[in-house]
Amino acid sequence: MRIVRYQQKDEAPQYGWLLDDKIGEIDGDIFGRYRRRDASLPRAEVKLLAPSQPSKIVCVGRNYVDHAKELGNEVPKVPLLFLKPPSSIISSGESIVLPPQSAQVEHEAELVVVVGKRGRHITTEEAKNYIFGYTVGNDVTARDLQKTDGQWTRAKGFDTFCSFGPWIDTDFDPSDAVVTCRVNGQMRQMASTRDMVFSVATLVAYISSVMTLEPGDLIFTGTPAGVGPLKPGDRVDVEIDGLGAISNPVKAE
Repeated sequence: MRIVRYQQKDEAPQYGWLLDDKIGEIDGDIFGRYRRRDASLPRAEVKLLAPSQPSKIVCVGRNYVDHAKELGNEVPKVPLLFLKPPSSIISSGESIVLPPQSAQVEHEAELVVVVGKRGRHITTEEAKNYIFGYTVGNDVTARDLQKTDGQWTRAKGFDTFCSFGPWIDTDFDPSDAVVTCRVNGQMRQMASTRDMVFSVATLVAYISSVMTLEPGDLIFTGTPAGVGPLKPGDRVDVEIDGLGAISNPVKAE
């Protein structure tokens, strides 16, 4: 099932489920008890929003060997974690805004895990029971600030630096899916999720050994090689086969 969060005109955002090009309203808690209504609302009549409202966004660095190498880094022996603030979230279609503090903002196409229930000290065997579904993400990064700061909060945390969507797919198989990124139609990144150093289950277990995961939280699982710069006027498209695609224009602040 594909879960969307959408808005009609000036009405309050709400959750729904997608069937072909029609949306059905969801009553209740998507992470608990809910009821699906008939899918009768044309998708073209609503704005799709980022499909989750996480308490935190946990990201994994250097989780593809070739990406670590392209930046001159060693592959981590354990998952390398950092956080993005929820204030950085935008949905597909909204603009990535290039801040004046950075001269080198780059795209990072990623598979994103959506947590489905509260958990701590989750084992790899139990991990699938805590995953609600998957979505497509772009971990936008000010690469020059990442290098000069040493730690990554500023480089990863600007407003508009976390695009994900367009829905959450609860049935998606993440074991071998092709992740791509195009800028102005030109291919920049392409790799399979099977190339990840640390699997989804390993990441859920490792992160939950550090912090409690809450329903709706996001785990950005790392980006393949091919990251590159964005400039005003660009359009960046991230797609994962069988899951979906997001597209964002780029503009200067």
